[in-house]
Amino acid sequence: MEAETSAANAPASAADNTPKKKMIMVAIDESEESFYALNWALDHFLNNPSNIITLINVQLPFSPMVYPAGPVVFAAPTMVEAVKKAQHENATRMLSRALHLCKQKMVKVETLILDGDPKDKICQAAHELHVDLLVVGSRGLGKIKRAFLGSVSDYCAHHVHCPILIVKPSKENPKSG
Repeated sequence: MEAETSAANAPASAADNTPKKKMIMVAIDESEESFYALNWALDHFLNNPSNIITLINVQLPFSPMVYPAGPVVFAAPTMVEAVKKAQHENATRMLSRALHLCKQKMVKVETLILDGDPKDKICQAAHELHVDLLVVGSRGLGKIKRAFLGSVSDYCAHHVHCPILIVKPSKENPKSG
């Protein structure tokens, strides 16, 4: 029996140049490096209007316990709420700045604000949203600082389940954005 090729089963022809929609996530924090990464990605990579771009910001949870040089002091509930409100306002300002950059480049974008450990939450969100590409900035930490502070980009490179683009700042203009 001969195999028949139907139009539904035929491979896409070379003439079919319809770009496939991609889900791209860009991690944004207060650093100029994350805005440099967003700008770089917008200029060099994210110019396909069919792409779905999600800007993600992860806020560290506020711990109600403060550890000064002396004994443990518990923060009042009103203080906790004030700090959480300030964190949310800070995230909103950062994402507003990033949205403005995307609007200038005529890129459609969604935003996502999460609470938790940025390394874990970014990887988790990328997995849950079935992201095709994760874009993060690099602060260029040395080996010692990276060992003590940890590196979000390094962690994501080893744990995220999709391709990752780590954008390093240029040597000529490391703080643009």
